[in-house]
This record gives sequence, structure tokens and C-alpha cells, in this order.
Amino acid sequence: MNFDETMQALETMGTAQNRKIYTRHGVGENMFGVSVANLKTLKKQIKKDHTLALQLWSSGNHDARYLATMIADPKLADVSLLESWVKDVDNYVITDAFVDYTHKTTLAQEKATEWVESKNEYVSRAGWHLLAQLAMNNADLPDDFFDPYLQTIEVEIHQRPNRTREGMNNALIAIGIRNPVLMAKALHVAETIGEVEVDHGPTSCKTNFAPEYIQRTVERKKSRGEWA
Repeated sequence: MNFDETMQALETMGTAQNRKIYTRHGVGENMFGVSVANLKTLKKQIKKDHTLALQLWSSGNHDARYLATMIADPKLADVSLLESWVKDVDNYVITDAFVDYTHKTTLAQEKATEWVESKNEYVSRAGWHLLAQLAMNNADLPDDFFDPYLQTIEVEIHQRPNRTREGMNNALIAIGIRNPVLMAKALHVAETIGEVEVDHGPTSCKTNFAPEYIQRTVERKKSRGEWA
């Protein structure tokens, strides 16, 4: 599929109901309102097409950008691309989709380390969400890699922007369910900071309470023999 054909397909798949839902989640007006299920269908048809992904992202359309993160080739990502895209993210939905792509690149650790320091709400969220992905998926990282981030969460979380706080809270949970040593450290931080307030707007979304979520997840891991 070329760019025009893909944009036409996206427009056809969009619905007014999805546009209303996405608006409540902070997505701007430049969207068609395509469900994730339909985006996945398009992804299967297109497979990997990095050139098309670049064109879709440049369109500025939310659905096109989401699809771009699904069909872009992680092997072709460089610093210039990631820095260009991260500057464009302006809601948590596209931020998290962008991070799912970034985590598959060789620059994931480097970018997480940089972006968590950003003053921009969504760039810093990208950093913390990426850190959570590293905690859950990169078994080769030593425990002490996460220690400075636990300290930052403990000291700074309540002063950070809204969606950054959510990203930090999710990173805390991800670190806490990595292994017993980090669980103990994360629970200490979670109990110190208490409840984390996140404004989810006119949605039914709730903020996970880290101590309970960590303990509940670890219990499930134990029951499956996945905790040692």
C-alpha cells in the first residue's frame, strides 16, 4: 500500500464513536478514530515498510502516526529519527505507541536515560515508559541500573507533570515485579510516596496503587512458578 491508499483506508476505518473516545483520552482533532484492532489488521497487510512509516508520521494524523509505530523498522531507527518523533508526541496514547517501537531499537536504553530528565510532560513520560519496558523485558540489565531511577521517583514524583507521574508510577511497578531484590526496594519507595494522583480526564481510567499492584502481580508470578 502506498501513502494515499493507506490514508484512505484509515479514513474509511475511522468512526465517530472512536473519535469521541480518543478525544477524552487527550488526542487532538487531527484523527480519523481508527480502533487498535483495525490498525493491527492494516499492520498485517503492510508488514514492515519504513518509508511508508516516515510518510505516515509526517502527516500529523494520530491514526497514521500510530500505524507508523507499528510498521517502522526498528533496525533503521537512528538518533535523529527518534528525537524527531519524540518531539511530536502530544498525548499519552501516541507516546506509549512510540515507546513500544523505540524499545525494539538498539537505542532504547540510551533514550530512556535521556528522556526521563526532560521537562516536557510527554517526552519524560516516554522515558519512564521506556524504562518500564526495559525493566520488564531486558533481563541482562543489572539491578543497580534501576537504583537511581527509584531514588528519583521517591524524591520527585509528586512534583512532575501529570502524565509523567503516571509513567513514573508504572515504571516503579515494572521495577518492583522484576525480581525479589528490586521488589523490596520498589515497595519501600511505593510506601514512602503513597498514592500518586493522576488526572485521567473524563475517562474511567484509574491509577494503580503501586504497593498493592506489585504484591498482587508477584503473587500471580509465584503461582505460575515464575518468581525466584
